[in-house]
Amino acid sequence: MSAGPKTILVVDDAALVRVYYRSILEEAGFRVEEALNGLEALEALLGKPADLLVVDINMPQMDGLTFLRVLRDRADPLAAIPALVTSTESAQADVAAARAAGANFYLLKPVERGQLVEFARMLCGVAP
Repeated sequence: MSAGPKTILVVDDAALVRVYYRSILEEAGFRVEEALNGLEALEALLGKPADLLVVDINMPQMDGLTFLRVLRDRADPLAAIPALVTSTESAQADVAAARAAGANFYLLKPVERGQLVEFARMLCGVAP
């Protein structure tokens, strides 16, 4: 949404996961912002839109699927930000629920470094 590096908002309540994603994505040339849950993510996006969301499902206060549904129901450009959902939940019903909520892609944790960068570049329209 801005000139320069693309901004990715990582939404996950686990500090270790946020640090891991930040290190991978910054090394690949992205700017990274963080939120601990869906409520924080909504507040962050209102202040500074992102180019991509990397969203966990299971979080306190507002889980990832609720966050995506609320975001997708908005009548502004924030509703169109691509979302990559990451989770330890591997059942087809979980994948289907994430897609129904508005996820563009679903990756199982632990997410591999190369896979995260590949999907981030693709969803942000950044050449490798």
